[in-house]
Amino acid sequence: MANSFTRLAVVGVAAATMLTVTASPALAADQNRTLSNSHGKMTYNDSVDVFEICDTRADGHGVSGGLTRWYQSAHIQYKENAFTINDGGDAGCDKIGYDVKGYPNNYAMYFKWDGGGATQSTQWFSE
Repeated sequence: MANSFTRLAVVGVAAATMLTVTASPALAADQNRTLSNSHGKMTYNDSVDVFEICDTRADGHGVSGGLTRWYQSAHIQYKENAFTINDGGDAGCDKIGYDVKGYPNNYAMYFKWDGGGATQSTQWFSE
């Protein structure tokens, strides 16, 4: 009889665990990204899929950035420039909305000062 109760308890716990796991919603945390230097910054706000670029120094040069999309499936693979954006010479920052998607899409954000120097970029990411 004790074995029957033990088996019943194990089955009950397993069933409760299964229900808890399958009933839980999939929660994916937003992953914001920022690239910056002494001339400005570019930020990706994941919760609303908006990219913002800001020129923070009045030095005669703006800042530029963009997004590269890498599509890779079993039979197709290519990279393309999803968009470019720049800021400088006006008040405020510039913004662009872009729907970042999941697999098989991957993205890398890049940013640079238009007066020269290195281009910064993020690691590849997706939703």
